[in-house]
Amino acid sequence: MIDFSYATWRKSTKTQQSGQCVEVARVGEVVGVRDSKDPHGPVLVFRKGEFASFLNGATKGEFGDLL
Repeated sequence: MIDFSYATWRKSTKTQQSGQCVEVARVGEVVGVRDSKDPHGPVLVFRKGEFASFLNGATKGEFGDLL
């Protein structure tokens, strides 16, 4: 199990004041993603390469049809 208790969590600078956002943190070779409104809740864990691929796709607009 990966310990995110001492991780430095960050959220996008484009985050709105509504508070509906996610936070990310890197611990070793993995990236954790959590709901910023529930900091003690579950964390989704991805390998660095998986998360980089997701960010690349999001930047290119590959997920626009999901909305």
